[in-house]
Amino acid sequence: MTQTSTRNGTAPAARPDGRDSAAPATAGELLDLVRSGRASTRSQLRALTGLSRTAITTRVSSLTSAGLLLLGEELASTGGRPPGALVFNQHAGVVLAIAIGRSRSQLAVADLDGQELASDSRDHEVGVGPDELMTEIAQRLATLLDGVTAPVWGVGLSLAGTLDPDRGVSIGSPVMSGWDGVELAPYLESVTRAPLFVGNDADVLARSQLLGRSAALEDVLVVKASTGLGLGIIADGRVLSGHIGAAGEIGHTKVPAADGLPCRCGATGCLETLAGGWALVDRAQEAGRDIEHVRDLVALALQGDPAARGLLRDSGRALGEVLAVAINLLNPAAVVIGGDMEPAFDFHVAGVRESVYALAAPLATRDLQFLPAAHGDRAGVVGCAALALDHVLAPVAVDLRLADQQQP
Repeated sequence: MTQTSTRNGTAPAARPDGRDSAAPATAGELLDLVRSGRASTRSQLRALTGLSRTAITTRVSSLTSAGLLLLGEELASTGGRPPGALVFNQHAGVVLAIAIGRSRSQLAVADLDGQELASDSRDHEVGVGPDELMTEIAQRLATLLDGVTAPVWGVGLSLAGTLDPDRGVSIGSPVMSGWDGVELAPYLESVTRAPLFVGNDADVLARSQLLGRSAALEDVLVVKASTGLGLGIIADGRVLSGHIGAAGEIGHTKVPAADGLPCRCGATGCLETLAGGWALVDRAQEAGRDIEHVRDLVALALQGDPAARGLLRDSGRALGEVLAVAINLLNPAAVVIGGDMEPAFDFHVAGVRESVYALAAPLATRDLQFLPAAHGDRAGVVGCAALALDHVLAPVAVDLRLADQQQP
């Protein structure tokens, strides 16, 4: 095999994203190396990128001038002059996170490392429209930003269903009636003109698994088990959304055991009619339980109610039958359970395991782990912050920001 070489006879350095390229690493790519923990000194940046000392100095200077990098204390000497440490400045800006569910909205202001600075969570009426809820959310965000001096770099927002990220609208939500086709960015203009990034609630749940976790598993199925069911897919450390953002609609997969059962999406036979939180609540109410939400059912299970525990295990069994197919196809290292059923993880995942181990291929399950969501009840809003950060701190976005700041 022929090896491409540079003028000094060495192979071109790999880019920070892992691709071999003759193009020099940009300032944004250097920031990504520091932010991810792969480099903390100029010499390490040189070793990783192959850039000259002068090129590294120029790019680092532009990042420090923009406030994105700070010069930390010198590292311990390994001989010769100690290298100066480079530290990502997580306080250079903030992002806003908005997780909107069927009956609750969670908001947060987070720094550029994803750490929450302020948060707010409130219930809302099922079926509330965007005019009412988004107007209220803008007011709540303004309150959260009171006293925050760092600029807003971006906003991450999640909804159930399929969203169009280019237009910033929902295009197919079975539970948020009246939201499809409505542009959401204009509602936030009184708070910020920073770009809005939208994502499916299961996708942002998957992003929360990756935020700030250098040792995160790279191939994971992330289940949002709440009122409805959704699936986030992490492959090679990236969240996969599919052709039109509709990947992971596991709740509306047709299953024989649900044949003829009406689903809230208008169809019949969906997995949700057996395993979704709304279906479990219906069954519990028919059995005389005075509950309104799947969170109430989870609370009963945690208090020792055998019927509630049984319903959650049954839900897990039905979910596991469909997950077994996904596990055979994608061979994940782990299945993560998040959403409103996550506090009752042990009861719910017992049913999931039962079906998965019975139906999936032995090789696919040999090393498979079952894990609760990394951020618990906050996973959705953490994922919205991660959604915004993934965009505004992408190397290309950082390079554009630096170019704008350098213009007279």
